[in-house]
This record gives sequence, C-alpha cells and structure tokens, in this order.
Amino acid sequence: MNRLLFLLKEKSNKEKEISCRIVTFLNPYSYLIARKEIDMLSHLDCILYDGVLLVFLMRLAGSNVQRTSFDMTSLAPVVFREASESGNDIYFLGSEPGVADEAVARFKHAFPKLKVCGTRHGFFANVQERNDVIAELVEKNPSIVVVGMGTPAQEKFLVDLKAAGWMGKGYTCGGFLHQTARGGTQYYPEWMDRMNLRWLYRMIDEPKLIRRYFLDYPKFILVFAYDLSCYWTQMLRRR
Repeated sequence: MNRLLFLLKEKSNKEKEISCRIVTFLNPYSYLIARKEIDMLSHLDCILYDGVLLVFLMRLAGSNVQRTSFDMTSLAPVVFREASESGNDIYFLGSEPGVADEAVARFKHAFPKLKVCGTRHGFFANVQERNDVIAELVEKNPSIVVVGMGTPAQEKFLVDLKAAGWMGKGYTCGGFLHQTARGGTQYYPEWMDRMNLRWLYRMIDEPKLIRRYFLDYPKFILVFAYDLSCYWTQMLRRR
C-alpha cells in the first residue's frame, strides 16, 4: 500500500495552482480509508493535511506540508473572504436536513457579502437522486461547491460532479457544516485551537468520536509506519 504515499506527495501543495479544481483534506482516520480508495483519490487535484500528527508524519516522508483544514481555524475564512470580494457564488451540500441552512446563516453573519446560491443535505434516496443533484449543479454551475458527507462519499461526489461537466472549484469539509450549525463560526475555544487540542474538544462535544481517537488513530500510526517503511525502501531502490 506504499503507493498511497507516492500519490499524496504528487497531490500535495497544489491548492493555489490554476489547474487545481478538487481539494480534499486527509486526517489519520480518513488515511485508513484512503488506502482502499487510491484510484478514486487519483482523480483529485490536491490533498491537504488536517491535523498536526499527520503533518509530522508526512514530513518524515519528505513532504513539506502544513496543517490545513476546511473550517474557521484554517482555510474556510480565506475561501469565504475571497468569494465575497470576487462575487463568486458558493453551494453547500452535506449533513442532515436543515444543517447546511443553519451553517450558512452563521457564515453570512460573519461574511455579509457571501453569495450563497443553494444548500442541500447530504443524503440521497438512491443513485438516481444523486445523479439528479449532480445534473442540477452542473446546470447551476456555482463557482464553488463545499461538500460535507464524510470520506469517501464527499470525495466521490466532487469527482463525479467534475466528470459531469461542472467547471468550478470544490472542497470537502467533513463535519464542518454540523460543527458550525451547532457551535457557530467560533466552534473551538481559542486556547484549545492555539494549543492544537481541537481533537480533544471534538471528543468532548461529540463522544461518538472517542472510538476514532483511541482505536483508529493508534491503528493509523502502525499502518503509516508500515507504509513509510515500504515507501523509503522503494525510494532507496530507485537510486
């Protein structure tokens, strides 16, 4: 599975390139899923890294990356500010019914000039309904689409949307819409954000994530160590 690290190095640090259309964010939990979705990930234009642990480990693989996530502690306010200034419209899709609308209300309070052209929850009754939403978005052609459906559903949706002819820029956002609707644009306490304790706050706020942090993250460290060993073994053989 060391092929994943080669792909990640290829897709890193490209968010500012003109050709970059679809951007996702990897964390230790989604890394484990990504190992099974390498072909799909190859259709993404840029992969960034959410979490100081993964950033540290990616640097061991020779990638000079920074922690970046689509939330109000990182990239989201940059995207919203630029969209407000340029007049680019944004479509938000994800989470349960009504959540995206509540999140958008909070976004627009912080960014009054933000142009939102639509919202939708992230559930589909069947494949046809999903295809209909994709067709609707292609026709609407928003400049930016933000999708929060969890990995790998959100990545697959944006890949299929781009393949269907949509010409904008897409970002995955995981649970960002839910977090904002529930806790506002200042979801994390400032001191916890400053000390990189966002993971701890999420466990307190969403106890269902305890399993992820105490079971999946240790598993990730072991899996990444294996992948890194394979990666460097292959790199040394190429010399």
